[in-house]
Amino acid sequence: MLEHFTKNLSPDVTKSMAQIADPNKWLSWFSSVPGQPATPPISDAQLNEMGIKLVPEALQKLQQEYTGQLTTLWEDAIAARTPVLADRRFNDAAWASNPMYAFNAAVYLLNAHYLTALADAVDAPVKTKRKIGFAIQQMIDAMSPSNFLVTNPVAQQLLVDSKGESLTRGMAHLLADMQKGKISQTDETAFEIGKDVATTEGSIVFENPLFQLIQYKPLTKTVHERPLLIMPPCINKFYIMDLQPQNSLVRYAVEQGHTVFLISWCNADESNAKTTWDQYVEEGGIQAIHVVQEISGQDQVNALGFCVGGTILSSALAAMYARGEKPLASLTLLTALLDFTDTGILDVYIDDAQISKREQEIGSGGLMPGRDFASAFSSLRPNDLVWNYVESNYLKGEEPTAFDLLYWNADSTNLPGPMFCYYLRNMYLENSLKEPGKLTVAGERLDLGKIAAPTFIFASREDHIVPWTSAYASTTLLNPKQASRNRFVLGASGHIAGVINPPAKNKRSYWTNPNVGVAAEKWLDGATEHPGSWWTEWSGFLTEHGGKKVAAPRKPGNTQYKLIEPAPGRYVKVRAE
Repeated sequence: MLEHFTKNLSPDVTKSMAQIADPNKWLSWFSSVPGQPATPPISDAQLNEMGIKLVPEALQKLQQEYTGQLTTLWEDAIAARTPVLADRRFNDAAWASNPMYAFNAAVYLLNAHYLTALADAVDAPVKTKRKIGFAIQQMIDAMSPSNFLVTNPVAQQLLVDSKGESLTRGMAHLLADMQKGKISQTDETAFEIGKDVATTEGSIVFENPLFQLIQYKPLTKTVHERPLLIMPPCINKFYIMDLQPQNSLVRYAVEQGHTVFLISWCNADESNAKTTWDQYVEEGGIQAIHVVQEISGQDQVNALGFCVGGTILSSALAAMYARGEKPLASLTLLTALLDFTDTGILDVYIDDAQISKREQEIGSGGLMPGRDFASAFSSLRPNDLVWNYVESNYLKGEEPTAFDLLYWNADSTNLPGPMFCYYLRNMYLENSLKEPGKLTVAGERLDLGKIAAPTFIFASREDHIVPWTSAYASTTLLNPKQASRNRFVLGASGHIAGVINPPAKNKRSYWTNPNVGVAAEKWLDGATEHPGSWWTEWSGFLTEHGGKKVAAPRKPGNTQYKLIEPAPGRYVKVRAE
């Protein structure tokens, strides 16, 4: 993964980072001798060679702190005092019970802290600083003593206790994963789409090369007359919205008395490798809205877009309003970006050089492989999504547990190259969607301010993919002259766990504040925290705009749109190779 985020740094920086990543270099930092001056992992001269500048006072302070802390560690080791290992990777008693392993882990944590502080103190433009910090963090995480059998006492003890069986199992897991081309995060044999996940009953009532449209079977005798259309992201599969009955947002909406339709995007292959962003908007978003209108007999629908699904949906709606159509009763956006000013840590992958390279490779036709998405997203949380499994699966020989969310996470999707490249350049790099009239999509100049409907915007407070302040920025783009029509809700946790938080579990919390005409941090300062799930707040909003109650549909579709096959359909079962 290193080449993804260092290719646009200077050669000297890249070379020096590669030296930092060398395990021999890393281990040499642990070899300070008592009584001799402690040497920080990177010297002034090395920083100069790398072209990295720090304020001299800041560097001196960091080096003094490092020297003092390492000296204290040596004194503790000589006095047989066990260092405090405040990191979950070293929670097992085996780390503290052996002075050598405890000291090794403590020095690793000290060096990691020093390098992180060093990256924070770099005098450089924000984007360059973020790249440097991200690259260094990847190396820090990779070099943890917990990742290597020779420095992991827990794995060593298991090896002895199992008479070598743990290592035999670990090697078998490693070989199997090498054949699959990815690290197993869960027991993928424990789930089957349509049987264990994506189980809410429904029917495919429309399909084209881009998507299948699911209409879910009612669970109430009466329903709100205006249907709900859900547009999930086209990265990964739709069933993040319908994992299992107890954590399915789809089933929850159906139980609340809504007729729910959902887009199941295709998993792109060579047959649609030339598909464009315009087609995703016209033949995806706009087409789906029209079909739902025709099946329900309603001119206006409630529409929900999640992540990039929200970006596609908003583009489609802007085009429809530009044509004089008014298809919305309400709009819901979940952790979606319309203003790409701050894209968080993903910014390390976004610059003109990287996007130009993608455009040359697949911009006119080809596929963005799902495995590349998986690798990039895993790099954002490497300890949780990479090294945790290296230790458990390979060093300890443990079997991955069955976890529905991780099964979904491993079920990657390919995207058409032209569509993906357009999205990167025009949204992430140039941030053109927020500018009225700058983009022409589906033959129309887009102006998000023309989308006239009550809007519910949800963000997750710890989201590393869509920073909550960036999601909040949508309140200035939608209903710009009627801010009172926008409702913003902030949930706890991250990009996925914050969204998939059913009320029955009574977990986490969320914040509300009706005043969306202020800066994001001021909004949060004045917000009220509520225990539990934000779903109930959204359900109330949806009920407000669902229209009167009518008898639930007896059959899916209508005379024009007939049953094609039962949900979840064929498209969602296509695996990315």
